[in-house]
Amino acid sequence: MALASMMSADPVKTTSYKVVLPFYAYAAVSFLVATLLLFLSAGAFGRHYFHPHVIAITHTMTLAWGTMIILGASHQLVPVLIEGKLYSNVLAYISFALAAVGIPLLIYAFYHFNMNWMARRGGELVVDAIVVYLVNMGISMSKSKTENVHAVFVFTGGLWLLITTIVGILLVYNFSKPLFSQDSLHYLSLHANMGIIGWFLLLVIGVGSRLIPMFLISKYTNPKLLWKVYGLINAGLIAFIFMFLYHIPACYYLLPVAAVLSALLLFGYYCRQAYKKRLRKRVDEQIKISMLSVIMMLAPVVLMVVLIVALAITGENTRLVLAYGFAVFFGWMTAMILGMTFKTMPFIVWNRVYHKKAGLGKTPSPKDLFSSKVFVGMALVYILGFLLFITGILTTIVLVLQAGALLLLLAAGLYNFNVFKVILHKSGAT
Repeated sequence: MALASMMSADPVKTTSYKVVLPFYAYAAVSFLVATLLLFLSAGAFGRHYFHPHVIAITHTMTLAWGTMIILGASHQLVPVLIEGKLYSNVLAYISFALAAVGIPLLIYAFYHFNMNWMARRGGELVVDAIVVYLVNMGISMSKSKTENVHAVFVFTGGLWLLITTIVGILLVYNFSKPLFSQDSLHYLSLHANMGIIGWFLLLVIGVGSRLIPMFLISKYTNPKLLWKVYGLINAGLIAFIFMFLYHIPACYYLLPVAAVLSALLLFGYYCRQAYKKRLRKRVDEQIKISMLSVIMMLAPVVLMVVLIVALAITGENTRLVLAYGFAVFFGWMTAMILGMTFKTMPFIVWNRVYHKKAGLGKTPSPKDLFSSKVFVGMALVYILGFLLFITGILTTIVLVLQAGALLLLLAAGLYNFNVFKVILHKSGAT
Protein backbone atom coordinates (compact mmCIF):
# COMPACT_ATOMS: atom_id res chain seq x y z
CA MET A 1 0.00 0.00 0.00
CA ALA A 2 3.05 2.27 -0.20
CA LEU A 3 1.95 4.19 -3.26
CA ALA A 4 -1.66 4.30 -2.14
CA SER A 5 -0.72 5.96 1.12
CA MET A 6 1.53 8.47 -0.65
CA MET A 7 -1.19 9.34 -3.11
CA SER A 8 -4.02 9.57 -0.63
CA ALA A 9 -2.12 11.28 2.19
CA ASP A 10 -2.35 14.66 0.50
CA PRO A 11 -5.13 14.93 -2.12
CA VAL A 12 -3.65 18.22 -3.37
CA LYS A 13 -0.70 16.31 -4.85
CA THR A 14 -2.83 13.60 -6.44
CA THR A 15 -3.46 14.02 -10.16
CA SER A 16 -7.00 13.14 -11.19
CA TYR A 17 -7.47 9.59 -12.49
CA LYS A 18 -9.32 11.19 -15.42
CA VAL A 19 -5.97 12.56 -16.61
CA VAL A 20 -3.93 9.39 -16.15
CA LEU A 21 -6.16 6.45 -17.14
CA PRO A 22 -6.69 7.48 -20.81
CA PHE A 23 -2.92 7.18 -21.34
CA TYR A 24 -2.92 3.66 -19.85
CA ALA A 25 -5.91 2.55 -21.93
CA TYR A 26 -4.46 3.99 -25.16
CA ALA A 27 -1.10 2.34 -24.50
CA ALA A 28 -2.68 -1.05 -23.74
CA VAL A 29 -4.65 -1.11 -27.00
CA SER A 30 -1.53 0.07 -28.85
CA PHE A 31 0.49 -2.83 -27.43
CA LEU A 32 -2.16 -5.20 -28.76
CA VAL A 33 -2.05 -3.49 -32.17
CA ALA A 34 1.77 -3.63 -32.23
CA THR A 35 1.82 -7.39 -31.55
CA LEU A 36 -0.92 -7.96 -34.15
CA LEU A 37 1.13 -6.07 -36.74
CA LEU A 38 4.17 -8.07 -35.61
CA PHE A 39 2.32 -11.33 -36.27
CA LEU A 40 0.98 -10.19 -39.66
CA SER A 41 4.38 -8.83 -40.71
CA ALA A 42 6.69 -11.39 -39.07
CA GLY A 43 8.38 -12.11 -42.39
CA ALA A 44 9.54 -8.48 -42.63
CA PHE A 45 11.89 -9.13 -39.71
CA GLY A 46 13.77 -11.55 -41.91
CA ARG A 47 14.62 -8.69 -44.26
CA HIS A 48 16.10 -5.22 -43.73
CA TYR A 49 15.44 -3.09 -40.65
CA PHE A 50 14.35 -0.20 -42.91
CA HIS A 51 11.33 -2.22 -44.12
CA PRO A 52 8.15 -0.07 -43.86
CA HIS A 53 6.37 -2.59 -41.64
CA VAL A 54 9.34 -2.80 -39.28
CA ILE A 55 9.44 1.01 -39.02
CA ALA A 56 5.68 1.16 -38.36
CA ILE A 57 5.85 -1.52 -35.63
CA THR A 58 8.88 0.15 -34.04
CA HIS A 59 7.06 3.48 -33.78
CA THR A 60 3.92 1.79 -32.48
CA MET A 61 6.04 0.36 -29.68
CA THR A 62 8.03 3.52 -28.99
CA LEU A 63 5.30 6.13 -29.27
CA ALA A 64 1.88 4.50 -28.88
CA TRP A 65 2.94 1.92 -26.28
CA GLY A 66 6.03 3.06 -24.37
CA THR A 67 5.78 6.83 -24.61
CA MET A 68 2.04 7.09 -23.95
CA ILE A 69 2.14 4.97 -20.82
CA ILE A 70 5.23 6.80 -19.53
CA LEU A 71 3.57 10.18 -20.13
CA GLY A 72 0.47 9.01 -18.28
CA ALA A 73 2.41 7.57 -15.35
CA SER A 74 4.62 10.65 -15.03
CA HIS A 75 1.57 12.92 -14.70
CA GLN A 76 0.76 10.88 -11.58
CA LEU A 77 4.27 10.24 -10.24
CA VAL A 78 6.06 13.56 -10.77
CA PRO A 79 3.76 15.47 -8.36
CA VAL A 80 4.48 12.76 -5.76
CA LEU A 81 8.23 13.02 -6.38
CA ILE A 82 8.36 16.83 -6.13
CA GLU A 83 5.86 16.92 -3.26
CA GLY A 84 3.75 19.37 -5.20
CA LYS A 85 0.83 19.29 -7.60
CA LEU A 86 0.51 19.00 -11.36
CA TYR A 87 0.40 22.52 -12.80
CA SER A 88 -2.47 21.90 -15.23
CA ASN A 89 -4.86 19.03 -15.91
CA VAL A 90 -5.97 20.86 -19.05
CA LEU A 91 -2.44 20.77 -20.49
CA ALA A 92 -2.33 17.04 -19.71
CA TYR A 93 -5.57 16.52 -21.68
CA ILE A 94 -4.20 18.59 -24.58
CA SER A 95 -0.97 16.59 -24.60
CA PHE A 96 -2.94 13.33 -24.70
CA ALA A 97 -5.24 14.53 -27.50
CA LEU A 98 -2.39 15.76 -29.70
CA ALA A 99 -0.41 12.54 -29.31
CA ALA A 100 -3.48 10.31 -29.65
CA VAL A 101 -4.27 11.85 -33.06
CA GLY A 102 -0.72 12.32 -34.31
CA ILE A 103 0.66 8.84 -33.56
CA PRO A 104 -1.81 6.84 -35.74
CA LEU A 105 -1.24 9.23 -38.65
CA LEU A 106 2.50 8.71 -38.36
CA ILE A 107 2.27 4.91 -38.05
CA TYR A 108 -0.14 4.59 -40.99
CA ALA A 109 2.21 6.65 -43.15
CA PHE A 110 5.21 4.55 -42.13
CA TYR A 111 3.37 1.27 -42.74
CA HIS A 112 2.62 2.34 -46.33
CA PHE A 113 5.94 4.21 -46.60
CA ASN A 114 4.20 7.35 -47.80
CA MET A 115 6.11 10.33 -46.44
CA ASN A 116 3.47 12.83 -47.48
CA TRP A 117 1.33 15.27 -45.48
CA MET A 118 0.06 12.50 -43.18
CA ALA A 119 3.54 11.61 -41.90
CA ARG A 120 4.42 15.30 -41.52
CA ARG A 121 1.23 16.32 -39.72
CA GLY A 122 1.36 13.25 -37.52
CA GLY A 123 4.94 13.96 -36.49
CA GLU A 124 4.23 17.63 -35.88
CA LEU A 125 1.29 16.77 -33.62
CA VAL A 126 3.53 14.44 -31.61
CA VAL A 127 6.13 17.21 -31.24
CA ASP A 128 3.38 19.60 -30.08
CA ALA A 129 2.21 17.00 -27.52
CA ILE A 130 5.72 16.68 -26.09
CA VAL A 131 6.16 20.47 -25.88
CA VAL A 132 2.88 20.79 -23.95
CA TYR A 133 3.94 17.91 -21.66
CA LEU A 134 7.33 19.51 -20.95
CA VAL A 135 5.73 22.90 -20.21
CA ASN A 136 3.38 21.21 -17.75
CA MET A 137 6.18 19.25 -16.06
CA GLY A 138 8.57 22.20 -16.06
CA ILE A 139 6.14 24.62 -14.41
CA SER A 140 5.10 21.92 -11.91
CA MET A 141 8.73 21.38 -10.90
CA SER A 142 9.54 25.09 -10.78
CA LYS A 143 6.68 25.69 -8.35
CA SER A 144 7.96 22.95 -6.05
CA LYS A 145 10.61 23.67 -3.43
CA THR A 146 11.86 20.07 -3.56
CA GLU A 147 14.77 19.13 -5.81
CA ASN A 148 14.49 15.46 -6.70
CA VAL A 149 16.93 13.42 -8.80
CA HIS A 150 14.13 11.17 -10.07
CA ALA A 151 12.17 14.17 -11.37
CA VAL A 152 15.32 15.47 -13.09
CA PHE A 153 15.68 12.10 -14.85
CA VAL A 154 12.07 12.37 -16.06
CA PHE A 155 12.35 15.96 -17.31
CA THR A 156 15.71 15.41 -19.01
CA GLY A 157 14.28 12.32 -20.68
CA GLY A 158 11.43 14.48 -21.96
CA LEU A 159 13.93 16.94 -23.45
CA TRP A 160 15.71 14.11 -25.26
CA LEU A 161 12.33 12.88 -26.50
CA LEU A 162 11.63 16.33 -27.94
CA ILE A 163 15.02 16.39 -29.69
CA THR A 164 14.45 12.85 -30.99
CA THR A 165 11.03 13.66 -32.46
CA ILE A 166 12.27 16.91 -34.04
CA VAL A 167 15.08 14.96 -35.72
CA GLY A 168 12.50 12.39 -36.81
CA ILE A 169 10.33 15.07 -38.44
CA LEU A 170 13.32 16.49 -40.25
CA LEU A 171 14.14 12.99 -41.56
CA VAL A 172 10.57 12.69 -42.87
CA TYR A 173 10.93 16.00 -44.73
CA ASN A 174 14.35 14.88 -45.95
CA PHE A 175 12.69 12.29 -48.19
CA SER A 176 11.19 14.99 -50.41
CA LYS A 177 13.25 18.09 -49.60
CA PRO A 178 16.96 17.37 -49.06
CA LEU A 179 17.74 18.96 -45.70
CA PHE A 180 20.81 16.89 -44.89
CA SER A 181 23.95 15.97 -46.78
CA GLN A 182 22.95 12.28 -46.82
CA ASP A 183 19.73 10.25 -47.05
CA SER A 184 17.47 9.62 -44.04
CA LEU A 185 18.65 6.03 -43.60
CA HIS A 186 22.13 7.30 -42.73
CA TYR A 187 20.76 9.22 -39.72
CA LEU A 188 18.48 6.45 -38.49
CA SER A 189 20.92 5.19 -35.84
CA LEU A 190 21.30 8.76 -34.50
CA HIS A 191 17.53 9.18 -34.26
CA ALA A 192 17.02 5.73 -32.69
CA ASN A 193 19.73 5.94 -30.05
CA MET A 194 18.70 9.42 -28.90
CA GLY A 195 15.26 7.97 -28.23
CA ILE A 196 16.45 4.70 -26.71
CA ILE A 197 19.14 6.14 -24.42
CA GLY A 198 17.95 9.72 -23.92
CA TRP A 199 14.24 9.08 -23.51
CA PHE A 200 13.55 5.50 -22.50
CA LEU A 201 16.69 4.68 -20.52
CA LEU A 202 16.59 7.91 -18.50
CA LEU A 203 12.86 7.50 -17.88
CA VAL A 204 13.06 3.85 -16.90
CA ILE A 205 15.95 4.46 -14.49
CA GLY A 206 14.45 7.67 -13.10
CA VAL A 207 11.07 6.11 -12.39
CA GLY A 208 12.36 2.61 -11.59
CA SER A 209 14.90 3.89 -9.04
CA ARG A 210 11.97 5.35 -7.11
CA LEU A 211 9.29 2.72 -7.62
CA ILE A 212 11.37 -0.43 -7.11
CA PRO A 213 12.49 0.50 -3.55
CA MET A 214 8.97 1.79 -2.85
CA PHE A 215 7.26 -1.45 -3.80
CA LEU A 216 9.91 -3.58 -2.10
CA ILE A 217 9.27 -1.43 1.00
CA SER A 218 12.99 -0.69 1.12
CA LYS A 219 14.52 2.29 2.89
CA TYR A 220 17.56 2.23 0.62
CA THR A 221 18.33 5.49 -1.14
CA ASN A 222 21.51 6.80 -2.75
CA PRO A 223 21.04 10.08 -4.66
CA LYS A 224 24.80 10.47 -5.24
CA LEU A 225 24.95 7.15 -7.06
CA LEU A 226 21.91 8.11 -9.18
CA TRP A 227 23.54 11.43 -10.12
CA LYS A 228 26.55 9.43 -11.35
CA VAL A 229 24.21 7.25 -13.42
CA TYR A 230 22.58 10.40 -14.80
CA GLY A 231 25.94 11.91 -15.74
CA LEU A 232 27.26 8.73 -17.38
CA ILE A 233 24.16 8.24 -19.54
CA ASN A 234 24.04 11.84 -20.76
CA ALA A 235 27.81 11.98 -21.30
CA GLY A 236 27.71 8.72 -23.25
CA LEU A 237 24.85 9.92 -25.45
CA ILE A 238 26.43 13.31 -26.16
CA ALA A 239 29.73 11.58 -27.00
CA PHE A 240 27.89 9.25 -29.40
CA ILE A 241 26.21 12.18 -31.17
CA PHE A 242 29.55 13.99 -31.49
CA MET A 243 31.25 10.88 -32.90
CA PHE A 244 28.41 10.25 -35.34
CA LEU A 245 28.36 13.79 -36.70
CA TYR A 246 32.13 13.98 -37.07
CA HIS A 247 32.48 10.49 -38.60
CA ILE A 248 34.73 9.07 -35.89
CA PRO A 249 35.86 5.46 -36.63
CA ALA A 250 33.44 2.77 -35.37
CA CYS A 251 35.85 1.30 -32.81
CA TYR A 252 35.71 4.52 -30.75
CA TYR A 253 31.96 4.03 -30.25
CA LEU A 254 32.91 1.54 -27.54
CA LEU A 255 33.68 4.55 -25.31
CA PRO A 256 30.09 5.88 -25.06
CA VAL A 257 28.84 2.29 -24.86
CA ALA A 258 31.20 1.77 -21.89
CA ALA A 259 29.75 4.88 -20.21
CA VAL A 260 26.18 3.61 -20.62
CA LEU A 261 27.17 0.10 -19.51
CA SER A 262 28.80 1.57 -16.39
CA ALA A 263 25.56 3.46 -15.67
CA LEU A 264 23.53 0.25 -16.03
CA LEU A 265 25.85 -1.65 -13.71
CA LEU A 266 25.54 1.12 -11.11
CA PHE A 267 21.77 1.05 -11.48
CA GLY A 268 21.83 -2.74 -11.12
CA TYR A 269 23.83 -2.31 -7.90
CA TYR A 270 21.26 0.25 -6.72
CA CYS A 271 18.39 -2.20 -7.34
CA ARG A 272 20.30 -5.03 -5.66
CA GLN A 273 20.89 -2.93 -2.55
CA ALA A 274 17.21 -1.96 -2.48
CA TYR A 275 16.31 -5.65 -2.76
CA LYS A 276 18.72 -6.72 0.00
CA LYS A 277 17.47 -4.03 2.39
CA ARG A 278 13.78 -4.60 1.72
CA LEU A 279 11.35 -4.96 4.61
CA ARG A 280 8.92 -7.04 2.57
CA LYS A 281 10.57 -10.45 2.18
CA ARG A 282 7.98 -11.85 -0.19
CA VAL A 283 8.32 -10.27 -3.64
CA ASP A 284 5.22 -10.30 -5.87
CA GLU A 285 5.17 -11.24 -9.55
CA GLN A 286 4.94 -7.65 -10.84
CA ILE A 287 8.19 -6.68 -9.13
CA LYS A 288 9.86 -9.88 -10.35
CA ILE A 289 9.03 -8.92 -13.94
CA SER A 290 10.31 -5.39 -13.37
CA MET A 291 13.53 -6.71 -11.80
CA LEU A 292 13.88 -9.02 -14.81
CA SER A 293 13.70 -5.97 -17.06
CA VAL A 294 16.67 -4.47 -15.19
CA ILE A 295 18.69 -7.57 -16.09
CA MET A 296 17.36 -7.44 -19.66
CA MET A 297 18.84 -3.94 -20.03
CA LEU A 298 22.20 -5.63 -20.52
CA ALA A 299 21.03 -7.54 -23.63
CA PRO A 300 20.84 -4.46 -25.93
CA VAL A 301 24.21 -3.21 -24.63
CA VAL A 302 25.85 -6.57 -25.37
CA LEU A 303 24.29 -6.57 -28.84
CA MET A 304 25.51 -3.00 -29.36
CA VAL A 305 29.11 -4.06 -28.55
CA VAL A 306 28.78 -6.98 -30.98
CA LEU A 307 27.35 -4.58 -33.58
CA ILE A 308 30.26 -2.16 -33.25
CA VAL A 309 32.81 -4.96 -33.56
CA ALA A 310 30.96 -6.44 -36.55
CA LEU A 311 30.72 -3.01 -38.17
CA ALA A 312 34.44 -2.43 -37.72
CA ILE A 313 35.36 -5.85 -39.14
CA THR A 314 32.77 -6.83 -41.75
CA GLY A 315 30.43 -3.87 -42.16
CA GLU A 316 26.70 -3.60 -41.43
CA ASN A 317 24.85 -6.65 -40.07
CA THR A 318 21.08 -6.25 -40.46
CA ARG A 319 20.30 -9.29 -38.28
CA LEU A 320 22.11 -7.80 -35.30
CA VAL A 321 20.51 -4.37 -35.86
CA LEU A 322 17.04 -5.94 -35.86
CA ALA A 323 17.86 -8.05 -32.79
CA TYR A 324 19.17 -4.94 -30.98
CA GLY A 325 16.01 -2.94 -31.68
CA PHE A 326 13.74 -5.84 -30.76
CA ALA A 327 15.63 -6.45 -27.49
CA VAL A 328 15.15 -2.79 -26.58
CA PHE A 329 11.47 -2.32 -27.39
CA PHE A 330 10.02 -5.79 -26.86
CA GLY A 331 12.60 -6.68 -24.21
CA TRP A 332 13.56 -4.49 -21.28
CA MET A 333 11.19 -1.60 -22.05
CA THR A 334 8.15 -3.85 -22.34
CA ALA A 335 9.14 -6.00 -19.36
CA MET A 336 9.43 -2.89 -17.17
CA ILE A 337 6.02 -1.61 -18.31
CA LEU A 338 4.30 -4.98 -17.87
CA GLY A 339 5.49 -5.13 -14.27
CA MET A 340 4.98 -1.51 -13.29
CA THR A 341 1.50 -1.19 -14.83
CA PHE A 342 0.02 -3.42 -12.16
CA LYS A 343 1.96 -1.76 -9.38
CA THR A 344 0.72 1.75 -10.24
CA MET A 345 -2.60 1.63 -12.09
CA PRO A 346 -4.49 -0.47 -9.48
CA PHE A 347 -3.60 2.12 -6.82
CA ILE A 348 -4.94 4.91 -9.02
CA VAL A 349 -8.26 3.09 -9.52
CA TRP A 350 -8.40 1.97 -5.89
CA ASN A 351 -7.93 5.58 -4.80
CA ARG A 352 -10.77 6.62 -7.11
CA VAL A 353 -13.23 3.96 -5.95
CA TYR A 354 -12.38 3.30 -2.31
CA HIS A 355 -10.53 6.35 -0.94
CA LYS A 356 -13.60 7.78 0.78
CA LYS A 357 -14.72 4.32 1.94
CA ALA A 358 -11.40 3.30 3.51
CA GLY A 359 -11.93 2.48 7.18
CA LEU A 360 -15.72 2.35 6.86
CA GLY A 361 -15.84 -1.34 6.02
CA LYS A 362 -14.05 -4.15 4.24
CA THR A 363 -12.55 -3.06 0.92
CA PRO A 364 -10.37 -5.01 -1.51
CA SER A 365 -6.67 -4.23 -1.74
CA PRO A 366 -5.31 -2.76 -5.01
CA LYS A 367 -3.84 -6.14 -6.03
CA ASP A 368 -7.33 -7.66 -5.89
CA LEU A 369 -8.45 -5.43 -8.77
CA PHE A 370 -6.73 -7.61 -11.39
CA SER A 371 -6.25 -11.35 -11.88
CA SER A 372 -2.91 -12.62 -10.56
CA LYS A 373 -3.32 -15.88 -12.50
CA VAL A 374 -3.78 -13.98 -15.77
CA PHE A 375 -0.75 -11.84 -14.93
CA VAL A 376 1.47 -14.87 -14.31
CA GLY A 377 0.22 -16.50 -17.52
CA MET A 378 0.91 -13.26 -19.43
CA ALA A 379 4.46 -13.09 -18.03
CA LEU A 380 5.30 -16.68 -18.99
CA VAL A 381 3.85 -16.36 -22.48
CA TYR A 382 5.63 -13.02 -22.98
CA ILE A 383 9.07 -14.36 -22.00
CA LEU A 384 8.70 -17.41 -24.26
CA GLY A 385 7.43 -15.27 -27.15
CA PHE A 386 10.32 -12.82 -26.76
CA LEU A 387 12.93 -15.58 -26.78
CA LEU A 388 11.36 -17.30 -29.79
CA PHE A 389 11.08 -14.13 -31.84
CA ILE A 390 14.63 -12.94 -31.22
CA THR A 391 15.80 -16.46 -32.15
CA GLY A 392 13.79 -16.14 -35.36
CA ILE A 393 15.47 -12.80 -36.14
CA LEU A 394 18.95 -14.26 -35.73
CA THR A 395 18.14 -17.44 -37.70
CA THR A 396 15.75 -15.83 -40.26
CA ILE A 397 13.33 -18.76 -39.84
CA VAL A 398 9.87 -17.33 -40.59
CA LEU A 399 8.01 -20.10 -38.74
CA VAL A 400 9.91 -19.29 -35.53
CA LEU A 401 9.19 -15.58 -36.04
CA GLN A 402 5.47 -16.29 -36.45
CA ALA A 403 5.36 -18.56 -33.39
CA GLY A 404 7.09 -15.92 -31.27
CA ALA A 405 4.82 -13.17 -32.59
CA LEU A 406 1.71 -15.27 -31.86
CA LEU A 407 2.81 -15.74 -28.24
CA LEU A 408 3.50 -12.02 -27.88
CA LEU A 409 0.04 -11.28 -29.31
CA LEU A 410 -1.46 -13.62 -26.70
CA ALA A 411 0.55 -11.89 -23.96
CA ALA A 412 -0.76 -8.49 -25.14
CA GLY A 413 -4.32 -9.86 -25.09
CA LEU A 414 -3.91 -11.06 -21.48
CA TYR A 415 -2.36 -7.71 -20.55
CA ASN A 416 -5.37 -5.86 -22.02
CA PHE A 417 -7.77 -8.14 -20.17
CA ASN A 418 -6.22 -7.18 -16.85
CA VAL A 419 -5.80 -3.49 -17.70
CA PHE A 420 -9.47 -3.03 -18.57
CA LYS A 421 -10.54 -5.23 -15.67
CA VAL A 422 -8.85 -2.65 -13.42
CA ILE A 423 -10.02 0.45 -15.33
CA LEU A 424 -13.66 -0.70 -15.36
CA HIS A 425 -13.65 -1.80 -11.72
CA LYS A 426 -16.49 -0.49 -9.59
CA SER A 427 -17.25 -0.70 -5.90
CA GLY A 428 -18.49 -4.18 -5.05
CA ALA A 429 -16.85 -5.81 -8.09
CA THR A 430 -14.39 -8.66 -7.49
